[in-house]
Amino acid sequence: MSVSVFDPRINDASSEATVTAPAINALVEPNLAQPSAATKKIFITTQGCQMNVYDSGKMLDVLGDSHGMVVTHDIDEADVLLMNTCSIREKAQEKVFSELGRWRKLKEKRPDLVIGVGGCVASQEGDNIQKRAPYVDMIFGPQTLHRLPELYDQSSEQRDIAPKNRIGTIDISFPSIEKFDFLPEPKVEGYKAFVSVMEGCSKYCSFCVVPYTRGEELSRPLDDVLAEIDNLAAQGVREINLLGQNVNGYRGEKDDGSICRFAELLHYVSHVDGVERIRYTTSHPLEFTDDIIDAYAQLPELVSHLHLPVQSGSNRILAAMKRNHTIDVYINQINKLRAIRPDIYLSSDFIIGFPGESDEDFQDTLNLAKELDFDHSYSFIYSKRPGTPAAELADDVSFKTKKERLAEFQKVIIDSTLAKTHEMVGTTARVLVEQIADRHPDCLIGTADNTRTVMFPYDIDKMDELLGKIVSVRVTDFVSPHMVKGEIVEVLA
Repeated sequence: MSVSVFDPRINDASSEATVTAPAINALVEPNLAQPSAATKKIFITTQGCQMNVYDSGKMLDVLGDSHGMVVTHDIDEADVLLMNTCSIREKAQEKVFSELGRWRKLKEKRPDLVIGVGGCVASQEGDNIQKRAPYVDMIFGPQTLHRLPELYDQSSEQRDIAPKNRIGTIDISFPSIEKFDFLPEPKVEGYKAFVSVMEGCSKYCSFCVVPYTRGEELSRPLDDVLAEIDNLAAQGVREINLLGQNVNGYRGEKDDGSICRFAELLHYVSHVDGVERIRYTTSHPLEFTDDIIDAYAQLPELVSHLHLPVQSGSNRILAAMKRNHTIDVYINQINKLRAIRPDIYLSSDFIIGFPGESDEDFQDTLNLAKELDFDHSYSFIYSKRPGTPAAELADDVSFKTKKERLAEFQKVIIDSTLAKTHEMVGTTARVLVEQIADRHPDCLIGTADNTRTVMFPYDIDKMDELLGKIVSVRVTDFVSPHMVKGEIVEVLA
């Protein structure tokens, strides 16, 4: 299985990084039993954000639970091909159809092969996918992935019927938060896990397709979220990453009917036995309230890393984006947080070349990046997204200018990333130990609070004792912008 995710190390905004299955097998390999010859196998590709990575894991969970299917990384041996799509990038639909063209050749050789398309492009395109690619058997949206077993059965029963005459093989509805009620118990192998706490977004930024492809904001009940986290912790998970398109806007119902806000949720999660680290993504400045900032003073489990998208450093462009906050508000929030956590690492999202962006507007964005000293960013050239209000604006910044501005902006961020990694040398880092290094069997590898990979030597006969532990490591050497080496100081938890 390959998973395409945004990577701050990529200089070209049109590039995608490929993460191989071992890097995320805690999410997508729930069925660990050895398959028999009759066991159906799934090959899945995932585009886009961490929410899609999470959803892909759930797709495998539901088909594993209902039909005993297992994941395969060899497309040629798969019985089911699933594509979990993302519509953030330019020409997302065409990239989907290009990949489907390659899958068509596989189906011509193996007519029983089942092909499914899910995710945000599926929500946007609906039955247009089957019109252009009639060999696609199932189409489902982010909110209906729990219905995959039913769609699979219906597509199998109607294999000899023309796609236009099939019944029930397309489901891109928005059935509230229903899908979480029908998902099987989470199964993981590893020490980190994503937990989706809400779906959709109601902010309606002018450039964003999320409200149209995933629906408006809906939060899971508090007890459901905590039950999933408790289950994961019982399986050995030490780090929880709370997910949502607007995660800090969480408004989950408690059992007494009152509402739990995001800061309160963080406190609840910190009290789950076994959970030692908490991350969350993605946030909106409008929801980054003082009680969340205060949580950084109260909860050592909250890592010293925050991803808070700002999108532009220009108030004029922010208004055109309908972000409904100003740069002064954003800077004030970060200053409050740094007063509590001086060692906080900050990352953000930026759109370069939004319609009407002048040289002065871009300079404001550059100045913001320098002033706040971002550790890394996800930065992209603006492109129109069908159906969004910004698509009606004149795209008056030339592609050449966009590329030049992006390169200049990313140079600032890359320099900051390098500097911050070099500054780690001589300091200690809190590290979650995750695995033995493939190329250095005498070393262990883990992740620091600031997302850096940390490698350190350890007694080869006692390595298993440290897996899943939180340790303090003194950093001794710079390896790459996102990796350092060090020596263990002590076991913390």
